[in-house]
Amino acid sequence: MPSIQTCNCNFKIDSSYIASAPPRLKPDSTFPYKIDSSFQTVCGYLIVPENRKKASSKMIKLPFIVLKSKSQDKKKDPFLFTTGGPGGTSLAWINGMQRSSVIESRDCIAFEQRGTQFAIPNLRSFELDTATREAYRKNLNKDSMWLEGVKRYKKKLEKKGIDLSGYNTDETVADIIDLLKVLKIDSVNLTGVSYSGVVMLAVLQKEPSKVRSLVLDSPLPTFISIDEDEPMNFVNSIHVLSGHCEKDSLDQQRYGGLATKFENYFNSIADKKFYFPYVEKGTVDTIQIEYTKNELFDILDNTLQDPSAIKNVPFMITEMIKGNHAPYIQKKLDDIFNKNIAPSGMRMSVYCADQASYHSEEVIQQLYQLYPFLRGFHINDVYNAVCDCWKVPPISVQTRQPYYSSKPVLIGDGEMDPACSPLYMYRIKHYMPNAQCFLFINRSHGIGGTTFRQMTQMFLDHPYNRIVIPNEQIIAY
Repeated sequence: MPSIQTCNCNFKIDSSYIASAPPRLKPDSTFPYKIDSSFQTVCGYLIVPENRKKASSKMIKLPFIVLKSKSQDKKKDPFLFTTGGPGGTSLAWINGMQRSSVIESRDCIAFEQRGTQFAIPNLRSFELDTATREAYRKNLNKDSMWLEGVKRYKKKLEKKGIDLSGYNTDETVADIIDLLKVLKIDSVNLTGVSYSGVVMLAVLQKEPSKVRSLVLDSPLPTFISIDEDEPMNFVNSIHVLSGHCEKDSLDQQRYGGLATKFENYFNSIADKKFYFPYVEKGTVDTIQIEYTKNELFDILDNTLQDPSAIKNVPFMITEMIKGNHAPYIQKKLDDIFNKNIAPSGMRMSVYCADQASYHSEEVIQQLYQLYPFLRGFHINDVYNAVCDCWKVPPISVQTRQPYYSSKPVLIGDGEMDPACSPLYMYRIKHYMPNAQCFLFINRSHGIGGTTFRQMTQMFLDHPYNRIVIPNEQIIAY
């Protein structure tokens, strides 16, 4: 049975928001995330089984923060968020909501998914980062060392007694439904970005009576096999960007036909190895580090997902084509050696349970036949061979199925999204006729921003009314 453990949250806790004392309601003098707020806050841990399919499962603690509206006439349907990734932390969202108009009329709730940064346990360890650095230092096979790191990672988590089969979308959805129960929330507005689009759509599927509306930013639908799509989504984003260059650039000699130049160049280096002289921080010796087109793809994909940096991608592509890889590879290697950028254990468990168990290797091979330069590039850091090592059971087939719903949904995505294609908005709208979809021109994954927040407020006020935005850079359909 789920329960709540309340905690200090910098400011007075209003325990009236908590359901009548569940069996595990205990005060706690600490909370993992500190906020500075003039709003009243409620912080707590949701205490639930690590694996609901096992009667003997241990309990885990999942933090949440309720930011309470100051309005005397606030709505009774709060706005609840959990983040994407999978693997990101959700609690920092509360800071931004203090400046949002949403808090003027309803409470806002940030819920930390199981296995993420502030959850107990947190499935983050660094064996994979260490193995990756070893592979680059010694120019070992990157894929082989990646899998070796995955094996070490799994062994470390299991040694801690963590049941990896308990970390997946089905369990996270059950967590959110349990949170609504213990907080006695009968109506809620759900919001998510990227992977948490899966989560929120699945909550609606399993508990429709409690969901008033959904707000989704660059969502991944429950029924999409992203491993079959994402490499193509990346290529399509380059083509959209190339189209803008054809239309807007005054330097057609450099930027004209960018997509064709991109494909021709990367086909020409598909099997080529390059070497970069690198001095690791804290050392004096220069080592020649091997890299391939895969590192260049990583750099472009990450830049395409950075709203402030998309404008740099055409120049980066033309520089790479000229062979000027150095500034980009330098930063890539700095990140590998100085940061811990490998996926979390939670991310690996979720992707393996949600995706690898259901995608078609035949379809993926068809994609490689169409675009040979993509072969060997793991745009997703969790892929089939990783999941063969991780070995977790799949989520429910039902969770993966599309379903029809009349609930109102607001969806936005960028036209150059290399991760979750804007086509996914069409797919969701097919099943949800009261969905309103907006394509943001010159934007990518995770649109966020002032305009979408304004649209969100309009939608929450009147979710069945058509939103009209007089902005030629936003296309409604």
